[in-house]
Amino acid sequence: MSAMNTDSRQDSRLILASASRARMALLSNAGLDFEVLPANIDEDALKREFAADSPAALAEKLASGKARHISDNYPEALVIGADQILEFDGRLLSKPKSIEAAREQLSRMRGRTHHLISAVSLARHDKTVWTYSEKTNMTMRNFSDPFLDDYVARAGERLCETVGAYQLESEGIQLFERIEGDFFTILGLPLLPLLQELRQQQLLAP
Repeated sequence: MSAMNTDSRQDSRLILASASRARMALLSNAGLDFEVLPANIDEDALKREFAADSPAALAEKLASGKARHISDNYPEALVIGADQILEFDGRLLSKPKSIEAAREQLSRMRGRTHHLISAVSLARHDKTVWTYSEKTNMTMRNFSDPFLDDYVARAGERLCETVGAYQLESEGIQLFERIEGDFFTILGLPLLPLLQELRQQQLLAP
């Protein structure tokens, strides 16, 4: 994990540069007042550019790129960027493109451990002012083909919304036998470090 800090204060407008329903719910449930402006950046191009980086460094650069992309148009606001990388068997997996691809991915991961790396970044005036990343270890149980078929049928297109092809906050929890790490990080946003930094930025009361 890594972090950079600044103690500057400018304005209290907070923007989330993500369309993730899980991230929006986490911030909303934590009592934050924010706007949502998803950052449409070429993630595949950035992944190719920084392919030699560690998964954590890559996740941080993607999160920072999203935050700075929105910050360029809203320079006075504090923009939250976030990204999540899934590492499995020495490779990085992206969001599945189809339900069939999601089923194949889940089938390959069952009975084995993969790693989720979630990064969060803050930007103002198109400059990164803080970045943090954290890793969790996720071990799937050796579930049966009938269970997998039923799970995929119920989840449907939602499987394509996350890099792991599962949503841990719902039925996806049944895929696992062991989880090591922070729950918020698994959902794609290291929430406690972010809240602490927002206090440092004086957007939240100490």
